[in-house]
Amino acid sequence: MSERVDLQAADGLPRARTPALIGALTLLFIAGPFIGLVYATRWSDFHFAPGDIAAIGASLAYSLIALLLIIALGTPLAWWLARQSFRGKWVLEALILLALLTPPLAMGILLTTLFGPYGPVGSLATLTGIEFTNSAPAFVLAQFYGALPYYVVAARAAFEGVPRELEHIALTLGKSPWRTFWLVSMPLARLGLAAGIALAWVRALGEFGIVLILAYYPQGIPVKLWVNLQDIGLTAVYPLLWAFFVVAMPLPLILGLASRRQGLF
Repeated sequence: MSERVDLQAADGLPRARTPALIGALTLLFIAGPFIGLVYATRWSDFHFAPGDIAAIGASLAYSLIALLLIIALGTPLAWWLARQSFRGKWVLEALILLALLTPPLAMGILLTTLFGPYGPVGSLATLTGIEFTNSAPAFVLAQFYGALPYYVVAARAAFEGVPRELEHIALTLGKSPWRTFWLVSMPLARLGLAAGIALAWVRALGEFGIVLILAYYPQGIPVKLWVNLQDIGLTAVYPLLWAFFVVAMPLPLILGLASRRQGLF
């Protein structure tokens, strides 16, 4: 019996090493550009270009607003798609995929056509004093459209992973659908929702194509990176790029730690 166990262990060892080796090589491949960034940065002359601090502030402030809107509007949509069955549902699913598939520059053009000063929505908004191009609302709008589909897809998968039996039990015990949602569905879907929020945050903060077309001003980090590259050169990109990583990483890390400690919801 012991010989059979030893043979199984010996037989399984190479198969365990193979995926580990492939995983290590893949991680090294992913880390390559960032290792190169460490060597390419001129640490002795590390300084921000004019306007970089304002770009960091704009990206942080508007990304937080966009993220709150995405969570508030995307979570009910994701739950609805995960739990409801109705005729024509595939049309809504195709619409989400269409938003995912549309290239950012193309989405920026489409949004400008709709929300621009001569578009049907933009012309009406202009009458009320709201501009949806080259303004703070335009910046948030661009980030919202860029990140919302990613959050909806992740949140829907999270809700679909919640056993319906547990929700039905809560309903039979007298809990209202709203309390069932908050006490059962949300806690059990917390890992997927945290991943969706983290993905939406990084996607909104790093959105370039839509923002470039719809809201060139005020300049956020991605657009300012492009401006620095065009006007100053490659050396002016690295400090702002490091700042982007510093401001982008804390929220995903905090969400991951909080969700795994069961303290997110």
